[in-house]
Amino acid sequence: MDVEALRAAMIEELWRLNAVRSDRVAAVFARVDRHVFAPGVPLPEVYAATTAVRTKWDERGAPISSISAPQVQAFMLEQANVAPGMRVLEIGSGGVNAAMLAELVGESGAVTTMDIDPEITDRARKLLDAAGYSRVRVECGDAERGLPEAGLFDVIIVTVGCWDIPPAWTRQLVDGGRLVVPLRMRGITRSLALERVGDHLVSRSAEVCGFVKIQGEGAHRERMLLLYGDQIALRFDDDTHPSDPLELDGVLARERVDAWSGVTVGGMESFDSLPLWLATVLPGSCLLAVDSDYQPAAAGGPVMADEGGRWFPSAYVVGDSFAYLASRRVRPGVFEMGAHAFGPHARPTAEALVEQIRFWDRHYRHGPDPVISIWPHDTADHLLREIPVPGDSATASSAVTVIDKRHTRVAISWPTATA
Repeated sequence: MDVEALRAAMIEELWRLNAVRSDRVAAVFARVDRHVFAPGVPLPEVYAATTAVRTKWDERGAPISSISAPQVQAFMLEQANVAPGMRVLEIGSGGVNAAMLAELVGESGAVTTMDIDPEITDRARKLLDAAGYSRVRVECGDAERGLPEAGLFDVIIVTVGCWDIPPAWTRQLVDGGRLVVPLRMRGITRSLALERVGDHLVSRSAEVCGFVKIQGEGAHRERMLLLYGDQIALRFDDDTHPSDPLELDGVLARERVDAWSGVTVGGMESFDSLPLWLATVLPGSCLLAVDSDYQPAAAGGPVMADEGGRWFPSAYVVGDSFAYLASRRVRPGVFEMGAHAFGPHARPTAEALVEQIRFWDRHYRHGPDPVISIWPHDTADHLLREIPVPGDSATASSAVTVIDKRHTRVAISWPTATA
């Protein structure tokens, strides 16, 4: 295969996807040979703009390490805004991303990549040397406590999915430095570009993404509530688990209730801010998980979506009932957003979700996006409830959701909605 042709096609596609947004980032994709970091993998797969290359699996066959898709690497490099001469720490080693960071910082800068798995760091060291990037420092260790002997960094870029942000990462950033991290908030993951402002971090951009989860001290297990054997379940990630899960026993044996919003989206239209809005405003927010092999007709089980419609993972629980985001086709290429619900109080539960779809459509569908800030765990409530949002004439106290984690308090601040 012609590597140069594949590389050129990949870069063209990254521009089209708006993942690459600057000539500097495009240039590093042109200079770094991705295939050196994926020996034995077919070249079309290595240079596919939206394909991740898995490099290690756990004993259950789940991927625990991978080379991120070029699309994800590109927008995270854009978020990081790395400049010549900077000192950069990468958490999660694959090799190719560290090589691109080395190109961006140049000979006057420094890049360190670290991973908890010695097999991964040994592989990264070998491949970086083979590709001509011996100047990249490779460290093996648990990133939960940072790399204190290395001093301060201008940029920290994390390439594993995180539930929380340990204090060490903030401490090792220069004031005004940038942390790019895939952070999970009530099950919703966004790659956040966070700038250090004193003792806290403030988001400058957010991108939809998905990553293998971090290992070590920073690992966090979701709580699972099984509803139909092990084929249908609700997954709770933060502070929204029901106080009495037994209330949902047998909930799927009831007839499904549907409610529709009148809000339509095109088949190729993005509505990425809707799940985040629902997760921040609905109590009992969670994710609906349905086994990929589930066949309701064969199992005699509940039908989660009708033919031609779709269900989405965003869900929420109220006592003995739950609702989840759904859509139905109203004409070719156009879908109406709504809710499916089960339980004794399915109707009001579905209608409450639908009302939030309408609110999102009126106020946030086309922006502005929320500001996400990360604060120390002992920050007082009143400080978080009065966070000013850029562009607002007043504070967004009525639109701030606070999610408490182990080390931090995450404040999601939506600009105050106007009538």
